[in-house]
Amino acid sequence: MSDEPAPEHQRPADVTDATVEALGKLSAALDHVEEARGHLYAFHRLCGSAETTFEEATEMIRAAGHDEIADALDRGVLGRNPLPGMWSFQMVEAYDDGYYAEATSINRRAVDELTGGRRHVFEAEMKELRRTRGREGHEATPEDAERDDGSKV
Repeated sequence: MSDEPAPEHQRPADVTDATVEALGKLSAALDHVEEARGHLYAFHRLCGSAETTFEEATEMIRAAGHDEIADALDRGVLGRNPLPGMWSFQMVEAYDDGYYAEATSINRRAVDELTGGRRHVFEAEMKELRRTRGREGHEATPEDAERDDGSKV
């Protein structure tokens, strides 16, 4: 048991506090980008479910003898683009190929160039400041944790 952060989470000797803090902020921004991406994928799934449910509702309304309402759904909602020219899959593709790809690429470049590829150095240092050494549940790495029976995880 080393009770030290893994080498890949330790700050290289020549990296300043300002750089670590800046990369921490960049990591936080990327977390928001990832969360937004998740919401976009949820939006995509919900649009698909809505389309299927609208289709079923249209059939039921038509079967109940309300052709004008069913026709309005056919013309106005079924197959309609949620945004001009785009179904939700196209929104996902545009986000992934544009904003998301650029943000993740620059983040990767920053981590590679500024900390030699060591990710989450800011967070690892925060963990070291806050954890209690030697206390169960506060281990430095998964390898330092033990199971209830005393064996290593």
